[in-house]
Amino acid sequence: MTVSPRVRFADVHGHRRAYVKIGSGPALLLLHGVACDHHTWDSVIRQLARDYTVIAPDLLGHGQSAKPRADYSLGGFANGMRDLLSVLEIDRVTVVGHSFGGGVAMQFAYQYPESTERLVLVAPGGLGPEVSPVIRSVTTPGFHHVMGALTLPGIRHLNTAALRLAHACRLPGTRDIDEIASIYDSFKDSHQRAAVRHVLRAVVDWHGQIVTMTDRAYLTEEMPLAVIWGADDQVIPAQHAHNVAALAPGADVTVMPDSGHFPHRDHPDEFVRLVRRFVASTEPSSYDQERLRELLRDGPGRRIHRARAGRRPVTPLTGRKARPLTG
Repeated sequence: MTVSPRVRFADVHGHRRAYVKIGSGPALLLLHGVACDHHTWDSVIRQLARDYTVIAPDLLGHGQSAKPRADYSLGGFANGMRDLLSVLEIDRVTVVGHSFGGGVAMQFAYQYPESTERLVLVAPGGLGPEVSPVIRSVTTPGFHHVMGALTLPGIRHLNTAALRLAHACRLPGTRDIDEIASIYDSFKDSHQRAAVRHVLRAVVDWHGQIVTMTDRAYLTEEMPLAVIWGADDQVIPAQHAHNVAALAPGADVTVMPDSGHFPHRDHPDEFVRLVRRFVASTEPSSYDQERLRELLRDGPGRRIHRARAGRRPVTPLTGRKARPLTG
């Protein structure tokens, strides 16, 4: 594994924020998924830093950042990223978000379009209701105590070793188990467990994902959008990429074969190539308040199916298939 660059720290609203900043050129903001940290980008960050100024933070409640009792909503994370970028004197970024970080990226672009040049979503949340039962289980009342017992030293070491052995043996359904083993190991920190539970309860319940950007996806018409998904994703299904293709027809949608929930780790060279190609082939978004008003008045161009409060989530629509990855 490539060792990531030096971690730096900044205080924002009295909370310590850990981040990596490396390279020069146009700014890329890399946002990790829930229960991960900036290390998820280790295999791509140095390559990207050859062309861009890369900022990879640990979101609040994750990694080496503070884990306070605080606002762990998507809006709260978007605010935190705006404030961190302000401290770092960075005005505009291309936002690259993975999984939950993809949801934060979409929320950031929605709240701060004037600061967002492009969006790159990597197996993002917020585009359909389905999500792994493992993720849903974190929101249940007994999770904190049960996981506390399962992460006692002897049990944790045994289970982590078993998960990594299953991954090494390439047993069916174990593509992302190595990453899951790292997340499981991080749950030995009770503050990390509590923060992750707060995060997920804001966006997921037992029935699936609560928060959706499908009803606002039409606003991306004026913003370059790329989506990268692993065809074998067992955390958030790649079929959600079909929703993107239908909701945002101008989006550059790629489904990577032989890849799971972490395409940037499964195929780092190809991932970097896709990001570079996308940035080079698109002009940064230019915020236009009048155009935003027009889009809001016109609304989405097709019907979005929505569940009522207290009901099971529904699939927002059936879109066309995303194109497969070509060499």
